[in-house]
Amino acid sequence: MTVAHHGSHEPQDQVDAHPFLTKLDRTLGWMVEIPAALLVLADIVVLLAGVIFRFALHHPLVWSDELASILFIWMAMMGSVVAFRRGEHMRMTALVSSLSAQRRALLEAVALVASLAFLVLIAWPALINSIEEIDITLPALDIPNSWRAAALPVGVLLMALFALIRLGRTSTPKQMIQAAAIVGAIIGAFWLAEPLFEDLGRINLLIFFVGVVGATVFLGIPIAFAFGLGTLSYLALSTSTPLSVMIGRMNDGMSHLILLAVPLFVFLGLLIEMTGMAKAMVEFLASILGRVKGGLSYVLIGAMYLVSGISGSKAADMAAVAPALFPEMKKRGASEGDLVALLSATGAQTETVPPSLVLITIGSVTGVSIAALFTGGLLPAGVLGAMLCLVVWFRNRNEDIRGVKATPLLRIIKLFLIAFPALALPFVIRATVIEGVATATEVSTIGIVYAIVAGIVVYRQFDYKRLIPMLVSTASLSGAILLIIGTATAMAWGLTQSGFSKWLAQLMAALPGGAGMFMAVSLVIFVVLGSVLEGIPAIVLFGPLLFPIAKQLGIHEVHYAMVVVLSMGLGLFAPPVGVGYYAACAIGNVSPDAGIKPILAYLLALFIGIVIVACVPWISIGFL
Repeated sequence: MTVAHHGSHEPQDQVDAHPFLTKLDRTLGWMVEIPAALLVLADIVVLLAGVIFRFALHHPLVWSDELASILFIWMAMMGSVVAFRRGEHMRMTALVSSLSAQRRALLEAVALVASLAFLVLIAWPALINSIEEIDITLPALDIPNSWRAAALPVGVLLMALFALIRLGRTSTPKQMIQAAAIVGAIIGAFWLAEPLFEDLGRINLLIFFVGVVGATVFLGIPIAFAFGLGTLSYLALSTSTPLSVMIGRMNDGMSHLILLAVPLFVFLGLLIEMTGMAKAMVEFLASILGRVKGGLSYVLIGAMYLVSGISGSKAADMAAVAPALFPEMKKRGASEGDLVALLSATGAQTETVPPSLVLITIGSVTGVSIAALFTGGLLPAGVLGAMLCLVVWFRNRNEDIRGVKATPLLRIIKLFLIAFPALALPFVIRATVIEGVATATEVSTIGIVYAIVAGIVVYRQFDYKRLIPMLVSTASLSGAILLIIGTATAMAWGLTQSGFSKWLAQLMAALPGGAGMFMAVSLVIFVVLGSVLEGIPAIVLFGPLLFPIAKQLGIHEVHYAMVVVLSMGLGLFAPPVGVGYYAACAIGNVSPDAGIKPILAYLLALFIGIVIVACVPWISIGFL
């Protein structure tokens, strides 16, 4: 089984054998979490102020983007530290979970020591990089760029400190010595073999980017650190490139202003759930379709489409919808397996519904217009939704609904009026971008203000005590995503410098069958990549390589983006490998085994839907 470790808890001990380390962990954790939460809040305030001053007061703040960029990179690194401390960095635990408790503990120690080794190895280059940035002055703020660049070495050192603390708390001295010996022996062997790598040419790509990265991912080392170790070892052992260049690439990848939308939409998703807006939408849809055979399954599909268009975070989408629908669906006789299968399938279906984090990432790394991607993403998700509805209809055609009472018209009208502010939010967000009030990055701040006002005034449901934990969770999830983007950007740069991208371009362009074959091969490749890497790291690595080839072959970039994103979504939610499936099982509190059989028909429907989207470009680009 393969899962991403998304735990939202502190490292736990059965018996606290290390009270000093536990106290130190909690104290330092609090000292990192509060600044991380405040940095998310500060970014929201700065971007919102930029919108207000530019659009309402006609007096643009020339320094707002620069300040937002500095706050953002610090938030990303502090969020990475929080995620590291909480064990929330994305990782594959397929191999680790299948081992005995003793061997699992040793591999966990090895993963910690390997992560620590990476952090120690990049700490000095990160410091050098930030010192070199002193000579570069930011034009609007008139301060050295080292204020921004310093975030990386500070974050790296804090993660190294938490790695040492966790190692001391969770591993025995024997396990620590064994783990250090294993990692040290591997590093030593590679270092001694350095003269051999100089003559291997392109084979080095297989050794470092397939061998090292693949081995570290499967050993349970977080994906961001696995990418970093592969890139670091490639640059250090087979090229003469200074390691500070890798730090520069990581910095560039993580601080792209477009990516500011990631934490803001994550926070918006948490707000939607907390204020009761998601629940209001689901109750209204359920009142309309309650008397239809399989009606609540259609509600689940529709609710995921609507909520996806607000939060942009797949985990937040599923967490908002499942608790509102699952109890009633179980009462009506739905099996747990079918519920979690449909929840997973809708997760894959809505990957292109704006504001999708994967679409934002594609815009960031390939230069495709995010507004065009947002417009193009609505109908493809609708096509896949229609395919899922066909499966729902077929499975529920004999359902007995005689015991289900129809909702009175007055009740439906009342529920509609309650749900209206929530239903209107996706349209408010879209109109704000189209009318030029805010950019695709800034629009989330409008959504946040809207959700806060709706929560306080309309729904009377706003728990102020949850704000700080929500901001910390936002920083943690965003930091985990952004660190992957940073190391994947450095890795993609290494692949480009090696000539791999040119070779891949020639190989893909030379496929028989032209654009059609290229699209078909891309579909299969991204299903596999989506299941192994998840969408964001896969797109950062391969987007810059494959999008130019698609354009060269006459495929519209937005059309290609839709096929790529939907294919990755299919892989992400397809068991036995796709980590999204296990996230859905965790949210629904259902055993993963229960959903394997029911999900097959949904996956087939999704695949047919993706093929239709791939064959009919108009579905993606008809409204551009």
